[in-house]
This record gives sequence, C-alpha cells and structure tokens, in this order.
Amino acid sequence: MKSAARAAGLREQGIKRGDVVGLLSYNCTEFLEVIFAANHLGAIAMPINYRLVPPEVRYILEHSQAKALFCDETMAGVADEAAKSLDLTPATFGRSGADSAPQRPKVVGKCAVVAADDVHRLMYTSGTTGRPKGVMITHANLAWKNFAHIAEFGFNADDLGLACGPLYHVGALDLTTTSLVAVGATTIIHRAFDAAAVVDELERSRVTTVWLAPAMVNAIMALPDVEQRDLSSVRVIINGGEKMPIPLIERIQRTFPSAWFADAYGLTETVSGDTFLDRDSIVRKLGSVGRPCQYLELDVWDEEGRSIAAGERGEIVMRGPKVFKGYWRDPDATAKAFAGGWFHTGDVGVRDDDGYLFIVDRLKDMIISGGENIAGSEVERVLYEHDAVLEAAVVGRLDEKWGEVPVAFVALRPDATVSAQELMDHCASQLAKFKVPKDVTFVDALPRNPSGKVLKRELRAGG
Repeated sequence: MKSAARAAGLREQGIKRGDVVGLLSYNCTEFLEVIFAANHLGAIAMPINYRLVPPEVRYILEHSQAKALFCDETMAGVADEAAKSLDLTPATFGRSGADSAPQRPKVVGKCAVVAADDVHRLMYTSGTTGRPKGVMITHANLAWKNFAHIAEFGFNADDLGLACGPLYHVGALDLTTTSLVAVGATTIIHRAFDAAAVVDELERSRVTTVWLAPAMVNAIMALPDVEQRDLSSVRVIINGGEKMPIPLIERIQRTFPSAWFADAYGLTETVSGDTFLDRDSIVRKLGSVGRPCQYLELDVWDEEGRSIAAGERGEIVMRGPKVFKGYWRDPDATAKAFAGGWFHTGDVGVRDDDGYLFIVDRLKDMIISGGENIAGSEVERVLYEHDAVLEAAVVGRLDEKWGEVPVAFVALRPDATVSAQELMDHCASQLAKFKVPKDVTFVDALPRNPSGKVLKRELRAGG
C-alpha cells in the first residue's frame, strides 16, 4: 500500500509511463517503495550510486532525462546541488518515512500493464568512454533473472535475506532482495555495511541468505570472535568471485557450517549472477566462478568472433532473456556491445574441460575496487582537465582490503608544476571518493605501442 500511495504522489507530479524516476539514497524501505511505485505507473526507476559527487549525479540526471528525483535526507545537499541547473526539485524522505512532498492520496488505481520488453530500471555503470552508460533492464530481464536464481538456490517464502550492501548495486538489490520478493520471502535492510552489525544480525535473526562483495567478506572474517558465533542459519552466501586462499575458504566454511559459499560472476547488464560455483567445487575448482545459471548461454570467443575450445583464452559473451536490451540513448554503444548477436562482456575468460569458467583478464579499461566498477578513462578525463597535465593513465593496483585501487601515471606539460596531492584534490572535487587515485606517479611520457596506444599492462606491472 505504501508503494501505491507513493505512486499516487508520482502521478500528481505528472510522472507517467516511460518517465525516469531517480533515486539517491542509502538503504531503506523507501528505496524499494520508490522502485515499485515507479513501476506501478509504468515508469522507470533509476537507482543512483550515493557515493557520487554532484557533477557525476548531474550528468546521470541530464543524460537519463529524469523527471523526478527522490533522496534520503542525508543526501539532500548532493541532490539539490546536482539538480540546481535542471528543471527538477528533489523530494526528500527521512528515516521515519515522512516525505517533504505534499500529502498524497492512499490509492492510485490499477497497476500499469507493461510489456516484457519495457524498461523496468535504468542503472548507470562505468563505461570505457569516460562517462557512465545507462543500462536498460527490462521487466523480462528481471523476471528471468529471478527464475534462474530461485532455481539455482531453491529460494522460497521461508527464506530470510539480509541486504547489507548498497541497494543501488545489483549485488544487494538483485542477488538478494528482488529474488526473495519474487518468492514472497522477507529481506532485512541495513542502512549501510558494518561488519559487526552484519554478524549480529545473521546470528540474532537467523538469516538464511546474503550477498557479500569480497571486501565485505574480508571485513567479516577479520572480526576477532567471528568463528565463535552461531551462524549456522546461513545457507547461501553469494560472493563476488575473487580467488581466495584455501586457508581463508576453510575458515569461512568453519564459520558458516551450513552455507553454500557461491562465488559468482555477473554484470549490471545481465542483472548479475550469471555463473555460480557449486558447493562441491569450492576447493576442487579454486579460482573458478562456476558454470552458467539457467536460461543463459555463455561462450568464449576469439578476436574473429569464433567460439574457442576449452583451455583457450578469449572474450566472454552471453545471450539469453536476462541480458539487457541496450544502453539508454546510446545506439552506437549498444550495437558494439551486441556485435554478432551476443553481448560482449569485455572480460577475458577460459573454460576448463568441465565447463567451469575462470576470469583471467579484462578487455575493458575497468578497475574493480570493493565491488565498485571504476573506468580508468573516467578518472583520466578529470585529470586531463587540469591545466598542468599533458597526458594521464589510470590503472588498478592490487590492494589487500579493496581488491584494487586506482592509481594514476601523469606526464606534465613543459614548465608546469603540480603536486600529487593537488591532482588528487582536483579529482576529489569531480569524482566519488572511491574513484580518486590513491597515488600519482609522475613520468616523462606514458609507454605506448607503435600505434600510439598506452600500454597499461606495463603501468600495472610497474605500479
């Protein structure tokens, strides 16, 4: 009923079928209410990463042509700044659920009838062009993802999930919450991730399933008393597919004795959760992200677009009803992504003789830090805006806590002077904190191949 009432408010604001409704918020029940309310009208929900700074949010609002924006009260300043030059007035909801928007009627009438191919949600993800791209997730994409994951894990109405990662991300939203909503189960929502609070919740509430990024797993396993806690209720932990040492896997298995620790591989473009490592193969297939879920075809292609044999490296491609329909207002990027009729992930993988997938590299200029995607080109774009910078390249550096962190290599213009801290401060004014380079190395020139392409592999090796 709350979503229906909120839908009535959206209708009063003039929101109609196909309009985009932005959502900038920490985790709360209102977050889900707005998504369901938008869909109630046939409109498109658009969760936005709350770690972004106003210029980044403004770009997403402008590019998506959003007609409304809801925000958590703590994000009101960011929302107001981002919407300042737009014909958009953010509506703020508080932790109590009270909104700054006018009082709305309690009912809105019947739900809109939508087609399977209509867009349910827009999610902006870091791309390789220096600007994020809007991933169009349809109602069918979400439904087929739900079918696949319910079949994979046997979710039912008796399950109890915990959404402790950000709901703007497909991890907490789609690897936990929407799957459980589909079977009539319950999800507990934590405002933000706190390792000690998560363990307390798992033990107290007898949670059965949770999605955790690798950095979240590391934080939980670093708690001094975690192996003494009763976490036997947890039967499914979906993880982000990062190779872990066997001693850590053994600790996890002791700590969660009933749990299937399912390493996974997935993308925003596929509503995530494309492959899962089965319970019996956690050690036997160490480092693998498993085999494809139901209703998804996965192949590995060479540079000529030909399927290659087990043991050979190539680009991972996918097709199936859970794969997105394309990028919002970007037909060129969509056509490129679906060359040959399959979705090109930009990731390099190899399958063994049993069909288990191993991720070995990324074709995309992408850094994955604490579960967040960072396009090196996006950070480079900001560095190039500084008057002292002649050329710049950003790559990922291994980090024990976050998996990777961005670092920059910069060549300065003749006679220009600037410190590493000044460049990092410049980036911080335009980019979310997790995208800001953690280190800047000054070089005379960037390494390039004969065609002029920057050799980022060399930078990573030397960084």
